This record gives sequence, C-alpha cells and structure tokens, in this order.
Amino acid sequence: MYKVKSLVVTGYGINCEEEMAAAYEMCGAEVRTVHLNEIFREQVSIHDFDILNLPGGFSFGDDLGSAKVLGNKFRFKNMAGAQTFLDDLREFLEAGKYIIGVCNGFQALVKMGLLPNIGGQFEQEATLTFNNSGKYEDRWVNMKVRAGNGSPFLNGIDTLESPVRHGEGKLLFRDEKIRQAVLAQNLNVLSYADANGNPTAEYPANPNGAELNCAGLTDPSRRVFGLMPHPEAYLSAYNHPAWAQRRRKNPGLPEAGDGLKIYRNIVEEIRNTTKD
Repeated sequence: MYKVKSLVVTGYGINCEEEMAAAYEMCGAEVRTVHLNEIFREQVSIHDFDILNLPGGFSFGDDLGSAKVLGNKFRFKNMAGAQTFLDDLREFLEAGKYIIGVCNGFQALVKMGLLPNIGGQFEQEATLTFNNSGKYEDRWVNMKVRAGNGSPFLNGIDTLESPVRHGEGKLLFRDEKIRQAVLAQNLNVLSYADANGNPTAEYPANPNGAELNCAGLTDPSRRVFGLMPHPEAYLSAYNHPAWAQRRRKNPGLPEAGDGLKIYRNIVEEIRNTTKD
C-alpha cells in the first residue's frame, strides 16, 4: 500500500504545525515538518511529497495584513535558475498533488493567488480582511459542506465543527465577475452554519462576515483547499469543550473528532490514486 508523504511547513510565526502533523500521523501518512527556509534554500523539495500543508499562526506578526508578507514570500522567492517558488508550486499542482491551508495558511493561499485562481494565472482575486465584529474571534463554529462540491478533502462529509481563531477572516472577492465564477463553479465549498447545520450568514454563527458566507474555498482543480476554521484542533472527540456532556448522552460517539475526517479523506484519496 502506498505510503502518503505529507510536508508541513513552519517558521515566521506559524504555530499550528504540530497539530497538523499529528493529523497525518493519525491517518497513517509519513509526515515531515520543516522550516520554510529549508525549502527556500532548496534543502528540502516539495516535489518529494504528495501534499503541502500551510498551518495556522501569525506569520510575520500579521503586521501588513494577515499572511500578506508570507504570501509574497511564496510568490516572489527566487529558487534555482529563473524559477520562483510560485513556479515550483505550479509544477507541484500540475503533477496532480495537493495543497491545504488553514487560517493563516488559507490567507496566504488567497493572497499569493492560489485561491480561488479563477483565471488560472495565480493572480490575487480575493482577500481576507478584518472581521465585521471588529475583534479577534476565538470559539467553536459549525460548518455545512456544499452539495456537489467535488472536493476530495470533503468527501462524504455533511457538517463539521471546529474552532476559529482569527481577527481577519472576512473573505472578499475582487469583483462581481470573480464572485459569480466562484458560485458557478461551486468553489465556496464550506458555509458557516447554525447549531442545526443550516447555513447562515448571521453573527455569531458566521464569525467574520465573509462573502457568500464562505468558511472554505477550493480552486477549480479541487486540489487546493483553504478554510478559516481549524480542523487540526479537533482530531479527537476529547478536544471538544462539551465532550463529557456529549459522551454521557451518547456513549457510542466515535473517538475521532470532526477535523480528522478532512485529513483522512485526502490521505485515502492520495493512497488510492497513486502507484508505488
């Protein structure tokens, strides 16, 4: 059976790498966590891996807007020859591989142009900016998976629960053309929802005021996936603040948390579609 190889990056203020690495270990993947400088200095190649993971955190202190500096590093860093790191990412995706970004990682994917990438030119078509509440939101939210989204990360999932930890999670599209293309291609794959799993844009169920009530977004290939909530923070049922109450009401609840489903899905997808 093929051993999935997962690369988790850290450095520059990223601080959720351990939880993300743990998710892949729990799913039976081979995981390596490296500082981004090891990649930029070409000591480690992303091409040796099946999936690239951009965890959450506060890259560069969010001093110029969440993940703007990190996104620019990804976009403009010069590699060997005339290559930029963005060229490396393009080749990585063209080889049929996957990228996921959570929270700060999602912000970086949007600001470097990998999401939603309607035009296919890796140009910035959206941004993530200050929450409508004007404050940092640190609490649990519900999400509804949009039917027919086609994302391997979300295969078989209907609803999810995970914590949010962000001050700039409000997704805004560059113009109406981009917004309509996202709708037409069903790229807004996760919606914020109420306690019953019904999508709603109302605060506090939607913690930031994102356009299209969007909690998660894919590119047209479905190989790049980003979301603001933290699935890596809900790998075990015991991560949930109400786990004891839930277990008393339903002793048969599974040990796995909702967030683990996303990582298990993509590991199985890669394992089933890659030859040794």
